[in-house]
Amino acid sequence: GAAQRGGRTGAALAHRIVSGGRTLGALLVGREGDDHIPDEVAILLADFVRRVGLAVGAARAYTRQATISRILQRGLLPSKVAEIPGVSSALVYEPGDDGVVGGDFYDLFPCPGGRWCFVLGDVQGSGPEAAVVTGLARPWLRLLSREGFRVGEVLDRLNRLLLDDAMEAAEAAALMVAAAGGQQLQDGEQIQDGTQSRFLSLLYGSLVPLPDGGVRCTVASAGHPLPLLLRPDGSVRPAAEPQVLLGVVEDVAYDSQSFDLAPGDSLLCVTDGVTERRSGRLMFDDGDGLARVLAGCAGLTAAGIADRIKQAVHTFAERPPDDDLALLVLQVDAEQHTAVRGDSAGE
Repeated sequence: GAAQRGGRTGAALAHRIVSGGRTLGALLVGREGDDHIPDEVAILLADFVRRVGLAVGAARAYTRQATISRILQRGLLPSKVAEIPGVSSALVYEPGDDGVVGGDFYDLFPCPGGRWCFVLGDVQGSGPEAAVVTGLARPWLRLLSREGFRVGEVLDRLNRLLLDDAMEAAEAAALMVAAAGGQQLQDGEQIQDGTQSRFLSLLYGSLVPLPDGGVRCTVASAGHPLPLLLRPDGSVRPAAEPQVLLGVVEDVAYDSQSFDLAPGDSLLCVTDGVTERRSGRLMFDDGDGLARVLAGCAGLTAAGIADRIKQAVHTFAERPPDDDLALLVLQVDAEQHTAVRGDSAGE
């Protein structure tokens, strides 16, 4: 409105800044010398204030979602991984930089009978929906492993659990968490995402120390990048056979492969954040790129191999990785003075 002070005229315009139905403040603009503000300026200011309100609302929703994601991430991943006698391990886990909990998870834990089990998984999607599957899959895997089921049988049972109708209740709870975090989903999108989030790629295996040195390894891969075995001479080969994703096909029987890891051998396990790292149209693992990099790691420690692979993934493209990145290296110690024989009946 127009105003007059000390013989001078002017005009002022005030707009409330509103976000989510709440007033955050006001924008006051004054102009001396005129008794009104042009309509085009008033319209511009109104649009600006509206955009400020939307930006503040989006920032608050993002902050809530990021906070929820951090809490979920801390609860879904193990605080530490087990130490295996005669085996060195190195783990790299880097979540994506979008502030939303990702689908990658890992675990390494002891089981009865002198066995140790390792897991590297990737749930389809991200956010609370994926977190629900991760939060159920990891304890399920531990429970099944410690009950003595063979590697293939563990995947069979986990697959049936993912396809069970009981997952729907967990997914509904995830959608409530998503809504609390400010996620805006269109009608029907929630159901679709919830269903997709059941899909799980998984690499699961067990290790049993051998009495004369080395380790007996049994692995199974369900829709997951295959583990790679590195020998001290620099030779590399896949250590598992490809199989279908978990949570897709009901009537499927998963197979496992067993082999011995001799002293000095290393096993590399990764998620698709490594193999599918992009630089333009190229992916990191095109033309067996990961195997080539791993072959150059002969003679390195487990930590050295993990760091070499991580650096290769980062330098493959100019932009930082936008997907979760997880890799696990298991290396049998070159010098083993003692070894405990495990009961392999559960394998």
